[in-house]
Amino acid sequence: MPAENSQEREPLLSFKFKPEELSELLDPKNPELLMKYGGTEKILEGLRVDPTIGISSDEGSDTSFQERQKVFGKNIIPEVAQRSLFTLIWKLCLDQTLITLSITALMSLVIDIDEDVGWVEGTATITAVAVVVLTHAINDYQKEKVFRKLNKREEGTFSILRSGKKQQVNGSEIIVGDILFLEPGNIVPVDCILLNGHNLTCDESHATGESDLIKKGHVKDGMDPFILSGTEVFDGTGTCVVIAVGTYSFFGKTMMAICGNDSGTKVISISEMLLNILDINKEMILEALCKIITQLCGAFASFYGLVMAIVNVISLPEMLFEALDERVTQLDDATSTLTFAYASAQMLKDNFLVRVLSACKTLGDITVLCSDKTGTLTQNKMFVIEGIIGQKKFENKSQINDWKCKVATSTYDVLVQGIINNSSAFENKDENGNINFVGNKTECALLDFITSFGVDHKEIRTSTEPVKVYPFTSERKTMTTIIKLSCNGPCHEKEPATKDYRVHVKGAHEMVLEACTHYVDVEGKVQKLDGSVKQTISWNVLSIADKALRTICFAYRDLTTSEFEQLSDGPPLNNLVYLGLVGIQELLRPGVKESIETLKKAGVIVKMITGDNQTTANAIARDTGILTRSGLSMKGPEFRKKSDDELKVIVPRLQVLARSSPADKDRIVKWLKENGEMVAVTGDGTNDGPALKSADIGFSMGITGTEIAKEASSIILMDDDFNSIVKAIKWGRAVKANVRKFLQFQFTIDITAIILSFITAIMNKSFLTAVQLLCIKFIMGSLSALALSTELPTNELLNRNPISKNKRLINFRMWKMIFGQAIFQITIIFFILTMGPVIFNLSNSKEDIEVLNTLVFNTYAFLQIFNIINCRNTDDNLNVFENIFNNYIFTMIQILLIIGQFFIVEYSNRVFGTVSLRWYQWLITILIGFLSLPVGFIIRLIPNTFVSESILNEDHKPMISQARMRLGSSIEDVMIQNKIISTLRGKKKKKLNLNNILR
Repeated sequence: MPAENSQEREPLLSFKFKPEELSELLDPKNPELLMKYGGTEKILEGLRVDPTIGISSDEGSDTSFQERQKVFGKNIIPEVAQRSLFTLIWKLCLDQTLITLSITALMSLVIDIDEDVGWVEGTATITAVAVVVLTHAINDYQKEKVFRKLNKREEGTFSILRSGKKQQVNGSEIIVGDILFLEPGNIVPVDCILLNGHNLTCDESHATGESDLIKKGHVKDGMDPFILSGTEVFDGTGTCVVIAVGTYSFFGKTMMAICGNDSGTKVISISEMLLNILDINKEMILEALCKIITQLCGAFASFYGLVMAIVNVISLPEMLFEALDERVTQLDDATSTLTFAYASAQMLKDNFLVRVLSACKTLGDITVLCSDKTGTLTQNKMFVIEGIIGQKKFENKSQINDWKCKVATSTYDVLVQGIINNSSAFENKDENGNINFVGNKTECALLDFITSFGVDHKEIRTSTEPVKVYPFTSERKTMTTIIKLSCNGPCHEKEPATKDYRVHVKGAHEMVLEACTHYVDVEGKVQKLDGSVKQTISWNVLSIADKALRTICFAYRDLTTSEFEQLSDGPPLNNLVYLGLVGIQELLRPGVKESIETLKKAGVIVKMITGDNQTTANAIARDTGILTRSGLSMKGPEFRKKSDDELKVIVPRLQVLARSSPADKDRIVKWLKENGEMVAVTGDGTNDGPALKSADIGFSMGITGTEIAKEASSIILMDDDFNSIVKAIKWGRAVKANVRKFLQFQFTIDITAIILSFITAIMNKSFLTAVQLLCIKFIMGSLSALALSTELPTNELLNRNPISKNKRLINFRMWKMIFGQAIFQITIIFFILTMGPVIFNLSNSKEDIEVLNTLVFNTYAFLQIFNIINCRNTDDNLNVFENIFNNYIFTMIQILLIIGQFFIVEYSNRVFGTVSLRWYQWLITILIGFLSLPVGFIIRLIPNTFVSESILNEDHKPMISQARMRLGSSIEDVMIQNKIISTLRGKKKKKLNLNNILR
């Protein structure tokens, strides 16, 4: 046995690192831990890999690969198989509420099967449950098919080194220890550590949210050596060692965390289910037992009646409230399913894919929207916004063409030449054949800037020959390229004998300006750069930087051949001629500002949670209106140090969280939910996955979103448009409003039917036959549900705050209308039953009794038909006809109900137990039914002054009031003023830096 155990442990013992230990290096990136492990060399040694050979097949043929796969796993992430329609139906059948309702309905049939209309309630409930299950399942199945098609991914091939030979393998065949070759265009399928590279630059925006390209290098050089799975290689080449694959990789762990947190239907134990059924239906069970006993012992029938009378009187109040709650649940499930199905189909036309059907309802109650920045609020692309070049200024994109016409031609030519040649970005064509630029986003923005003038950058590049390139480094903060000239630029007052070479420099203003001795004036002539001009340039830089634009300065210098040959190894950053500067910004998606303003008016608080740097995040947040003067901005590392108690003060004012990790996003979402907020999260990257899953509603981007983001979300924005969220919330509020409309209508039917049945039973008269009652409750109920559930969303829905999730679905105003209409309808029907023979001159003959019963049925039906119109509003709005013809389904159903009622009465006598009516009888019953509308008008005029504001007001209470936000801002202003005064009093010799004071 010991020997066997040692053999089992041998694969793990043959490697010095466990997969969990290697995963810790990357989530989050941990260069200190890498050095603690002994650096890259010790990693290679611990994985038994020679970087010049790769994994060697001499280690034991295929056994070595099997060992590695056994210890570190395969690069395969288990896919969530598409569920069959039967599986979806079975999952829904395990829902606690539906099981309870089904058993309740069966018990109702057992108790009342011997009564004329006793079977209607049970039959209607079972039918409603079947409709709910089938509609939910079919919708989920169709949406899942669309989602799978949308999320289909193709597996690429990659170059690796094994046994000293370079070979091509599929991404799923890569294992830990492989030496992987990276080149532009690769989307890395595993986690790696860089071994060697040449200008290797990666885009991690989909993995971490960082909008800037990241240049990879060694830890000892202060650079980032880690390459996360899901990263795209934009430039350069490199070799790296694979340290995590499959479910241990960054991508895999995020995907498994999402798939593991299934927030679907809760499956309960049999014992828990029985306890719930016993608790909900104790009176019904008692009644059933009593009835069974009395059926077995017919001699004690009178005793049963006495027992049931006592039971009902004692438990009447409790039974009433439990019956109402149970009925709300039944109707809410049935109506919500129908409403959700219609809404999700319509939302798909508006470019939303609703993956979770119930999200339609939750959508309208959102109180906080946590949005990512890159690719969500912004276009994930930089643009030149402002600039001062050749002493000519443009302040926005619309002025760029005017600037081009005014600036000196020689200055313009040198600028274009410098931007094109002093760049690592390159031209590419997208799938539609459109030309775009690939590479560093800042350089792409500069190339787009000059391309807008119709410049052929290919022609300029071929006319010049770059001879030396000094790439951008964090120390130099500049990029320099020396080209061999074929033509001269603007004249320098110290013109060399021959101008064979030109130095082009771009970079941070403090580095470029320090290296300049001359500048180009308005006329394109080179002038001496004195102190006053330098000061003006510095102020221009600050002016642009204050708008949170990224400033890039340009300079050049001409060299003779002899000067070029005497250059040292470093870039010639001296005696430069200053050209100008531009301000670059990541542009917002069109309409984002307006959408955020609309969300604010709708009572939805918007917070930006991004992995990007704080400066950029704050600039975008201010531009969109997310970050206000009284709001708080914080970095992820600082947020992580805060305790849960500190979050109570921070989170309500927090509007921007920059440099955040997936754990930060997940934490803030969970905190918001625990503190009573309904949270929605938007995102497109892998880093957004956990938060998208934890949120009440997760929005992902259908075009640019990663597989993880889509899998984690409940709604996919097919057009990647942030503005669609406003439409989605409007749809969500419309769905909830429509559910309420139907509940108001159906409860009126229920209450009147129950009370009238009770009264007529005492009077020994018949209210409605079983078939008539089924027609009213089920056929008319279903069609009215369709009519009221298809009301389209309106902009007025966004003019109020979200409804608090603690408020009941049926509010006071709805109950007022329900009971008001019920009292009116009961009075009318009772009046016809008692006074009808006199009014309509009817005798006690069988034929006249059938006419009276038909009149009652017809009047009751038209009371409901007109009450459907009345239920289009659930508040005190008097105009129930507003936009009524915008919903053609509603109009068609109303016409169908009227025609159907006519055919039931006139041509279905045998089935429905009716007789034909005369024209004046039709007219009277229709006019009586029409009275539902003016009665509804009067009910709405009844004041609500006798009800407390806490009952009437359904608005969600925000975490922090505007007054408290302004108070916090005022306190900060005082602190800043005190800091400035103390600094001034300190009489420091160095120049006052307001940025440091305000930091």
